[in-house]
Amino acid sequence: MAQAWQGLQQVQKQTQQQILAPQLRQSLKILQVPALDLQTTIREEIQNNPLLEEMPIQSESLEESVAPVEGTDGTADDYGDNGEFDGDLALLRELAEDARDPYYNQSARGPHTAEDEERRQFLFDSLVSETSLQEHLMEQAKLADCTERQIEAIQYLVGSLDDRGFLTSSLQDLAAYSGLPLEDVQKAAALLKTFDPSGIGCRDLRECLLHQLELQGRGDSLAATIVRDHYDLLMRRRIPEIARKVSGGVDAVQEAIQEIASLDPAPGRRFAEDTNRTVAPDVIVREDDGEFVVEMNNDYIPQVRISGTYKALLANGTLGPKEKEYIREKLRNGKFLISSIEQRQQTIERIAREIVKVQQDFFRDGVSRLKPLTMTEIAKAVGVHETTVSRAIANKYVQTPRGTFEFKYFFTPGFKSEDGNAVSNKSIKDMIAHLVENESPRKPLSDQEISNILKEKNINVARRTVAKYRESIGVLPAKLRRRF
Repeated sequence: MAQAWQGLQQVQKQTQQQILAPQLRQSLKILQVPALDLQTTIREEIQNNPLLEEMPIQSESLEESVAPVEGTDGTADDYGDNGEFDGDLALLRELAEDARDPYYNQSARGPHTAEDEERRQFLFDSLVSETSLQEHLMEQAKLADCTERQIEAIQYLVGSLDDRGFLTSSLQDLAAYSGLPLEDVQKAAALLKTFDPSGIGCRDLRECLLHQLELQGRGDSLAATIVRDHYDLLMRRRIPEIARKVSGGVDAVQEAIQEIASLDPAPGRRFAEDTNRTVAPDVIVREDDGEFVVEMNNDYIPQVRISGTYKALLANGTLGPKEKEYIREKLRNGKFLISSIEQRQQTIERIAREIVKVQQDFFRDGVSRLKPLTMTEIAKAVGVHETTVSRAIANKYVQTPRGTFEFKYFFTPGFKSEDGNAVSNKSIKDMIAHLVENESPRKPLSDQEISNILKEKNINVARRTVAKYRESIGVLPAKLRRRF
């Protein structure tokens, strides 16, 4: 009887797999980041693409800033693009809308209930906690050779860092606020700069970049000179002006800028965010003559344009084939970045308008009138996929007359009352809290009694659901609320 051969062997297999293109990944990243982080993301792209520069504050419009250079009519052919960019962008947008995330795809399971929606939301919110920047720095402080007062000063400085890892307040002010001796605060600040990651504890981006270059032994390099003496021109990507001021060639300046781009502009962001943070709303909802108006907050978004210097080089026909191809590639990437920023703003604005349309009663009367809403409903109304809505609202805030809320606050499952009206579970929690506040201390309401009261208001909520909602808002059981 022949014995089957066992061992390793190579087998060739052909499969189809959808892979996100680099430009599509960039577009999704821009869509997903909140307002404050978008500024850093855009400036990182400016550092990596020599054709991009930040528009001056006084510029009136994007169209004015990208006017055709002399000798061209401003068409795509003048820049060697041959109209291919529009087709690529359309394809990438189509891929973005057709992307399917298994955590969001509900088509195979059919319609889901309110409890299914809550379980799914619990899955999204159950993220593994990572080490925060503060914990990482204090672990290093415990190993440092310093006094107890200096440890106390380091702890105060660490708590004063912003999300980038910068110490924006002066040491004199921090010493006055903390009540610690200025000498200890100064020594603590100097010690903090030696901690990992490099650049932590600096006052601003400029000092952070210089500090990293000095730690690399590049404190006297052209890159350090540009950061130290021509920082404003660097931030606006004015390469020809920098080259004239440092008496060097454009190529040398470009290499120095590439070295600067390899540095970490926000060393604190590689760690888990501190939940106690300052947020900037991406959208502002205000009331105007009884109507709620949606406005985008563009204060944190740098205006970007294509550098006319490089367009002129391409149009003049003096470059070799490799140089032309390089500039054409960077030109396409720059156009895609600008288009991605515009598309991000348009998508968020359309989503916000739909939310305001659904939640009119909430904006007028408060949380008790919040209606159930799912991402699927908004996705259908806006004309995008549910995953696009999820990315667009991630970590973003909306400022309203009722306060500032996360976008996801408005997406909540709920119940249908007997009269057919939908009631959000947040509204039900608010009703439970209101009932508990007004109950008799001697005879507090049981979960079953609260359920019966809600039924009288045509809201059928089971006792177990009442207990779950009561616990989620931090209300004790009836027997523990009783007072004599």
